[in-house]
Amino acid sequence: MRNRVPPGAKRRVTIEQVARHARVSAQTVSRVMNNYPVVADKTRIRVQRVVSRLGYQPNVLARSLVHRRSYTLGVVATGLEYFGPSGTLVGIERQASELGYSILLILLPRPQLDDAERVLNSLLSRQVDGIIWAVPEIGTNRNWLRRQSPHLPVPIVFLSMHASSSLPVVCVDNCEGGRLATDHLLSQGYRHVGLITGPLDWWEARERRQGWRDSLQAAGLQAEERQVFEGDWTASSGEQGFCHLAERFSEMDAVFAGNDQMALGVLQAAHRRALRVPADLGVVGFDDIPECAYFWPPLTTVRQELRQLGGMAVKHVADMILASRGEAPAPAQDTLWLAPKLVVRFSSIRG
Repeated sequence: MRNRVPPGAKRRVTIEQVARHARVSAQTVSRVMNNYPVVADKTRIRVQRVVSRLGYQPNVLARSLVHRRSYTLGVVATGLEYFGPSGTLVGIERQASELGYSILLILLPRPQLDDAERVLNSLLSRQVDGIIWAVPEIGTNRNWLRRQSPHLPVPIVFLSMHASSSLPVVCVDNCEGGRLATDHLLSQGYRHVGLITGPLDWWEARERRQGWRDSLQAAGLQAEERQVFEGDWTASSGEQGFCHLAERFSEMDAVFAGNDQMALGVLQAAHRRALRVPADLGVVGFDDIPECAYFWPPLTTVRQELRQLGGMAVKHVADMILASRGEAPAPAQDTLWLAPKLVVRFSSIRG
């Protein structure tokens, strides 16, 4: 006896029905749904219109059984209270959805810990097709790579860590960002540039410091320890850092802050000391959070396209998955760099 559909219930639209209405094969419909590039644009649009009109929903479970894939990416992240990690995660989710993947997110409460084995086992037990390790490189939290990464049965892509010729890494060029910020201040006539870094056990913070140092040295200027204060990414540490530098580096006429929140603290401290920004003090931040344009004065900053970074990681791991199945050539293992951009506003423009 055939299973009958209960009165009032809708029958599930099948891929064969979509193919018949679109006048294509079921295989072509499958290729469109999985974003394969080999389908002609006119055909792709026609299929998509039929999918929308009929309300077709792919059977994910059936697809997984047929292709022996879960169409799931494991994502390991931390620090979503910070602008950088949260923006990157948005990019990961959007690009994964476009490519037909869902994500399984694991948040680490303490990213400094070397707890990778437990996390990896959890993801692998859930049959993910690939992994994006979006935890920033902090302290010794990459030590597990030597033990684990060569033996993983699925592709893995890393974010926010030092470049590697043997690991797939996607990252913003933070050193170049530090150079952009400092070069800009020097071009405006500032000569005594202080630095408020993020925590220096973070790879990004060290790279931004290196860019600041390289820029000063290229201009024949000193980059001394008394010019540096180590903050913790918060606005309060930016305020504290400015006060500290003002005492130890009294000739300071500009500050490069390692993120925009710390730059906000600098602006507050400068205002309290009746310093005019940018006439008495130039200020540049890093990130380009949406509020930067509404600081007073509006903040010059280094923009990192975090959503693009997350999307690049997804595309890279998706290419690696296809290559591991013999469906595409293997992508290069070289580090993929995303270039930052300087966004100039009033806080650093010396008249």
